[in-house]
Amino acid sequence: MGREHHARLPRTRARLRGATGAALPAPLLPAPLLSVLLVSVLLLLALAAVPAGAESDGFRKETARAVRAHERARERVDRLREADASPTEVKDAERRRRTVRAGLWDLLWATGRNSGDPVAVDPSGQDSRCPFGDRSRPPERRAHPWTAPTRRYWLSAGYAAKGSRWAHRHTGQDFAVDSGTPVYAVGSGTVRATTCGDGFGNQVVIRHRDGYFTQYAHLSRIDVRKGGRVTAGQRIGLSGATGNVTGPHLHFEVRITPYVGSAVPPLPWLRRKDVQVAGASALP
Repeated sequence: MGREHHARLPRTRARLRGATGAALPAPLLPAPLLSVLLVSVLLLLALAAVPAGAESDGFRKETARAVRAHERARERVDRLREADASPTEVKDAERRRRTVRAGLWDLLWATGRNSGDPVAVDPSGQDSRCPFGDRSRPPERRAHPWTAPTRRYWLSAGYAAKGSRWAHRHTGQDFAVDSGTPVYAVGSGTVRATTCGDGFGNQVVIRHRDGYFTQYAHLSRIDVRKGGRVTAGQRIGLSGATGNVTGPHLHFEVRITPYVGSAVPPLPWLRRKDVQVAGASALP
């Protein structure tokens, strides 16, 4: 199934058996973890009521709640670490965060499979014959482990912006650049997907060491391959105007999972990495 999260919940079939009344053993888990687990199970039950390829308002609201719950859990982990809390407290908080992510991951993976999201059905891009260029090489040296995703840009559509080209709200940050501008991995990680053919056009999705994923969309060329390792500042492709666009730009997202529906505000995430994005002071 290609999923990478570690705090796995019981398989979807087992969850659905529990929903139909089959007896399940009572889990011996702490109360806070049980509440998080319940949220994850409710997300999966919400999915059962969503037809293939369709998303209800209730479904979107549930996934949005799960994203917020994950970010609150992540903030708690960060606060505990900054306060030098006991290893047990940090471990328990981190377990709760991973449990929320696991439920969201399962939900969005299944939705992606049903809707034909190429990240879920063809993450290598081989079946769609994506436009791969020569494999890039990492830069010789970098003083900082994180960087902006491109150069010589101006910021256009921001996260959560409204517009006629989006079904709901914008899920990333657009960097307006000329077609053919190099696009860089913002940090080291592993290439999770290199796909093409949907509204994002040619795209790359990278999994980073902190567990988050970054997406780089509308590329004219892809210079990395699924499973490859990349470092901060390594070229992963060239900007373009593929997919659902009106002109060349880079669409950049930060996600909790590899899949659509788990995006978080990208500029604050970059700021936590001490990355200064020009023109970002007035944007969320």
